[in-house]
Amino acid sequence: MSPKKGDPVAPRPGKGEYDIRYGETATVEGWREVGNKAPGNAYKAWEQMRTNPCPQEQTERHHQLKFDLAYRDFRGERLPQWQIEVTGGGRIWYVVDDKRRIVWLVKAGLGHPKVTE
Repeated sequence: MSPKKGDPVAPRPGKGEYDIRYGETATVEGWREVGNKAPGNAYKAWEQMRTNPCPQEQTERHHQLKFDLAYRDFRGERLPQWQIEVTGGGRIWYVVDDKRRIVWLVKAGLGHPKVTE
């Protein structure tokens, strides 16, 4: 059975780690695309989201989005929205539910998101 919105991004989290879940149906295919084309970078991104999704020291490649994109209303809550650059144009966007220790993938793909242009 293929994963869908709300399903975990395997494997399940270890002790103290964040659970990573698909927040949007389209993200399932986008994550697969990133994993196929940039497996090393996808693994690093997965590790960062799992262990430290909101790093104190932000970088150009891993940071909270800015302005209107800095927060997203998701499942009835306003959550911080982050980005990891996995390739020159490829991005992963996610929101962090710190109370439940869940990272929700909301966008993943190799093309640069048009909303940021």
